[in-house]
Amino acid sequence: MATATKKKTKVNLQPLGDRIVVQREESEAVTDGGIYLPDSAKDKPTRGVVVSVGDGKLLDDGSRGEMQLAVGDRVLFTSYAGEAIEIGDEEYLLMSENEVLAVLE
Repeated sequence: MATATKKKTKVNLQPLGDRIVVQREESEAVTDGGIYLPDSAKDKPTRGVVVSVGDGKLLDDGSRGEMQLAVGDRVLFTSYAGEAIEIGDEEYLLMSENEVLAVLE
């Protein structure tokens, strides 16, 4: 079972099939010009870190497909991807692996 730790919160999430759990990166509060942005004016970040991965998609022959993503990968996704989940004071996204657009290196 995968474990994600941050601050004092410890979360155990094991997604099923080809699903992954992503923690969004923090959005910047100040623009390049020095203007402070309130939370209501910020776009939700479309980048994050994979904190847990499933076993892989179940194929027609009964075997599991190999996951392309691994825990710790920095990924890029659309702003509408995944389902937001709040655990304690942390927010995570539960999404299918095919909703990820790219891996950032």
